[in-house]
Amino acid sequence: MKVYGGKEMAAAFRTVRRNTIVIAEDIPEDKYDFVPAPGVKPVAKTLVHMAISPELWPELAKEGITSFVGFDFMSIRERFAAEEAKTRSKAEIVELLRSEGEKFAAWLESLTDEFLAVGVIDGDGKTVKTRFERILGGKEHEMHHRGQLMLIQRQLGITPHLTKQTAERIKALRAAKA
Repeated sequence: MKVYGGKEMAAAFRTVRRNTIVIAEDIPEDKYDFVPAPGVKPVAKTLVHMAISPELWPELAKEGITSFVGFDFMSIRERFAAEEAKTRSKAEIVELLRSEGEKFAAWLESLTDEFLAVGVIDGDGKTVKTRFERILGGKEHEMHHRGQLMLIQRQLGITPHLTKQTAERIKALRAAKA
């Protein structure tokens, strides 16, 4: 019984990324330099981080990689840090979210169940997780940072769009019940 594979991951990721883009559009550009707390990235860098992070998963899931023992994660982190440091306008960041998100979703759609079932050993040399479990982390990572952005929206006096949608549904349900 097939329940969830590459096509389903792609559809789910597209939904998550679409909501991230709405948040990016709802935050005014003059607030893109807002830092919610010491040690936390500003809004713009968080959005760029979210935009480019999906590049990690295809790299980690390359055909033939079955162990992360000795894998060079630091070069990837350094490459991402350099991308995040680039100055971009709000429009450029939103477009980066769109284009990189679609590129990742298209890659997800191409994944076969056989490919996703392959186990990969963690850097500790002991823990084994399937590619499916690891790649699902791409969506989880996006949702983690989207939660941060929704809290930042509240700090900026913006009601997140998903909160507004839920309130509208509740209002409609109450009206239908009355």
